[in-house]
Amino acid sequence: MKYQYKKVDAFTTQHSLGNPAACVYLKEDEELTSAQMQAIAKAHEHFVCEMAFCKALKGDEADYDMRYYSSECEVEFCGHGTIACMYSLIQSTPELLQQKTQKIRTQKGILEVYNHIAEDQAVFISAPLPRYYENQIEYKKLAKALSIKEEEIDKDLPVEIIDAGLKTLIIPMSSLKSEVETLPQLKVLEQFVREEEIDIILIYSTETEGKDSFMHTRVFAPKFGYLEDPATGSGNSAFGYYLLRHHLWNGELIRIEQGNVYGAFNEVCLLVQEQKGQKKVLFGGKAKERIEGFYIVEE
Repeated sequence: MKYQYKKVDAFTTQHSLGNPAACVYLKEDEELTSAQMQAIAKAHEHFVCEMAFCKALKGDEADYDMRYYSSECEVEFCGHGTIACMYSLIQSTPELLQQKTQKIRTQKGILEVYNHIAEDQAVFISAPLPRYYENQIEYKKLAKALSIKEEEIDKDLPVEIIDAGLKTLIIPMSSLKSEVETLPQLKVLEQFVREEEIDIILIYSTETEGKDSFMHTRVFAPKFGYLEDPATGSGNSAFGYYLLRHHLWNGELIRIEQGNVYGAFNEVCLLVQEQKGQKKVLFGGKAKERIEGFYIVEE
């Protein structure tokens, strides 16, 4: 069987490459088993971080079903894969380009996709509602896991664990230089996240390179088979809730620069939407199609 296939880079800027995702689009009458999706993702190891499988649905609950896989396992939610998949789908489908919202079904529930392509060349996704966890990890252990000195962690700001799609450990750094030059050892960090039952680690700096950027982040994801995620929807969504919780952000549109290469940072946008008296973080960004064709699965 042949399935529509694209390789799309999410959270791109004029100077950055973004975060690549491979997207497989299934029609309403097409199916892939979990084993088939995992095998396809395994075949993409070292090519993309995650794969997004998007199936068109009938009915009013949602327009599309989304599942995500890394080369190692199924992932509950993948922000950059959602941005890549939905941006490309909306941009290339005239009837969707005229619509403002789509609903997607994920393991984290029904989420909204907001079409801002005409005004911002971007799509936004409603992040899953957050869960907050008590953090009891000592600074010494954090520094050892990241292969940094303890003083490179900013102890004036909180370390916190928040799940807004993926369980994210958020660590403030003392400077942009310390953050950008952090280089953990993959095996050490992988053991740490498994011991602490964490999905990803986000480190951040209040210092930025870009004058229009609000904060700078980096995200490490050894649990999913690779060290660093170059641009992250779920991690930055957790970071958005962190900023709100500690009164570091008023909810207006902000741009987060992410990455470890000066002058070529990726960009994740965050915005708060009020729904029934509740503040909900939206994450968004641009995307660029790189490959289009078909993926062949042997019967």
